[in-house]
Formats: sequence, structure tokens, C-alpha cells
Amino acid sequence: MSYTEAKARYAALGVDTEAAMERLLSVPVSLHCWQGDDVIGFDNGGGLTGGIQTTGNYPGRARTPAELAADIDEVIRLVPGRMKLNLHACYAVFGGERADRDALKAEHFAFWIEFAKERGMGIDFNPTFFSHPMVKDNLTLSSPDETVRAFWVEHGKRCVEIAERFAEETGEPCLVNFWIPDGYKDVPADRIGPRERFRRSLDEILSVPYDKNKVFISLESKVFGIGLESYTVGSAEFCLSYAAENGVVPLLDNGHYHPTELVSDKISSLLIFHPRIALHLTRGVRWDSDHVVLFDDETREIARELVRCGGLDRAFIATDYFDASINRVAAWVTGVRSVRKALLFALLEPSAELKRLQDSADFTSLMAKREELNTMPFGDVWEELLRRANVPCDYLTEVRRYEKEVLVRRI
Repeated sequence: MSYTEAKARYAALGVDTEAAMERLLSVPVSLHCWQGDDVIGFDNGGGLTGGIQTTGNYPGRARTPAELAADIDEVIRLVPGRMKLNLHACYAVFGGERADRDALKAEHFAFWIEFAKERGMGIDFNPTFFSHPMVKDNLTLSSPDETVRAFWVEHGKRCVEIAERFAEETGEPCLVNFWIPDGYKDVPADRIGPRERFRRSLDEILSVPYDKNKVFISLESKVFGIGLESYTVGSAEFCLSYAAENGVVPLLDNGHYHPTELVSDKISSLLIFHPRIALHLTRGVRWDSDHVVLFDDETREIARELVRCGGLDRAFIATDYFDASINRVAAWVTGVRSVRKALLFALLEPSAELKRLQDSADFTSLMAKREELNTMPFGDVWEELLRRANVPCDYLTEVRRYEKEVLVRRI
């Protein structure tokens, strides 16, 4: 079926495919930098610690800022729509003397600022509370050791300051997201103490003055991590309560909940009580395993909820996964294109009509209409979008070419 025919079929449902494509291309998706080098970064020569683990040894991992930037450029070329760059603090690039995480400055990210400005991209940011000697007994901002806690509080403050510089330089707001790996492997004797210290640390970090029109601070929860199976300080209840009380953005990572919980079901509730929300889109398989995002049921349902609730302009959307068992560029491209596909799929839904059927209790028609939508010629609209954006439909051939010309030469 051609795009012309697909356009007509959607029009019969009251859906404007032209408006849907235009809207999709205007929605920024923040591309996480850590898929390309297995979350190693450039400020630490050690391995991953803090409940994070990357598996696989596919050839071609980025080893330098220049290599990582080149790989990101290849991803940008193969994905339609507006992009932002999502950085972790451990990706600081030191031209001379190194600085520890409690002494980071915007100058240590000059490489990435120029990268983003040259490509017309904004930057989002994440303090790095893992893979560092000052993570003591699996604790950072909740540590009973005041020296440790103070070190990480200062790191958080520095990251807020750096985020404001990112916003000023790129002209786009910066989301700075706080996630800590703090917790215990076995059942703790004191659950409230670490959470009280975490709250105090966040209060101290938020005491740093910043422009709230340029910097949005978010807080991300988690169920558990490797070596932290019994107790996580930053639970969903803690993070949502703190965000509501202190006016920061709740961030939902759809791998950070129990397997039977769905982030898609949480979006409408949060949009009622919070002016902004943030999403880290991933694919948890049995646990928070950060598999590559696919065009699957939950990804589509998350996108539907954002569109149905009028939340596209109120949500910071970012990807978050890492897989070293497959071509890393292909993983990136597959994940971001899956997010774009899901958003387009949602924008092509006649939401007003489906809501009308629900409100009139015509659940038979609602069920039938939903089934009809599943076999609509969505693929033809997607391919037309790629054509107009000058993005190859067959991205795997492009990735294989890049692998042969660039990635294998890193071995």
C-alpha cells in the first residue's frame, strides 16, 4: 500500500497523518551516551560498580570521546526527529589535569557542549553516583560516613551548576536527573535512617540557586540492583513523595519497578499532580536489565498515554539501555527508532473517538476499533516519514557498513 492510500484510510478515521508526522518530528528524544562504551566513561579506569553490569564483548566499543562522538553522529544520521544528548558526569573530558567528581566544572564538558551546539542539540545530564572509590559500602548520599555523604552532596551541587551552563550554551532546558544505587544486599536493621540522610542530602543539593526555567531537576527511583537486592534507599515511594513535596520532576524508568507494574499506567496519575514528568525508556527482562527498547506493547502503551493525556509537551523523554552483546550502534538506532515509532503509532490513533466510546460505555465498539487500528497501514506512514527526513529505511545495511569501515578497526 502507498502512503497516499494509507493517508486516506487514516483520514476515514478522522486522523491527519501529515499533522501526526509533523508533531512527531518536533518532539525531542534524549539519546543516552552510555550505550556506546558500556557505561565506562572517561573519568575512571575501573569497572562498573553500584548495581550496574554490562554483558557482552562485541567488537568496536568506543574508547575515546572522539570515537563515542563519531558513533553518536552515526546514530543521529539514522534516526528522524529532534534529538538531545543525555550525558553522565563520568563522561567529563579532561584536556589537562583531572578533577574528581566533587570538583567538576562546566569546562570539563566543553567537548560535549561544542558537539551539541554544532548539531543544534540540547543536553540533559546525570550525576554519576557509581563506579567510584567514594561509594562506600554501597552508599553515597545516604551514607552514615559524613565525609562520604559530603563528597557526593558536593558532586550533586556541581552537576546542577553544570546543567545550567548546558542550558545557557545550547538554548534548551537541561534535565539533571538524580539516581543513586544506595542500598543493602540483605534485610537492613534500619530502613528509615538511610532515607532520612538521603532526604537531607537532596535538600542540601537543592539549596544551590539555579534558574528553574533552564534547569529541571528530576529524581529517579529503583526497586533493587545487583548486590542491593533487599533494600533500595531511593524507592518509588520515597522519590515520588520527595518530588511532590519539593517541586522536582519525578522520573520513571520502566525497568525500575516490579515486573508486574506498568509505567504506562502511572503516567496519567503523575500528570494530574506534577507539571512535568520524565521518562527513561528501556526494556526490563525479568529485572532491570536495560535491554534495547523495541516497538513492543509497553513501549506503545507509554506513547499512547503521553498522547492521550496531552503529555508530550510536559514529558522529558530519554532512552536508557546498554547491550554489549550486539553491535552498539545498531542497539542505539533500534531503540530510538522504536521510541519514535511508538510515538507516531500513538499520534495516529483517533483518541477523541476512543474516549467517546468509553464514556458512552460502548465497550464492544471500543474493542473492535482498537483491533482495527492494529492492522492499519502504519508502516507506510513510518516509511514516508523516513523518506521526508532523508533517513534510510534499511538502517542495518548502513550500520554494517559503519562497522566494517570504523568499528572493526578499533580491535
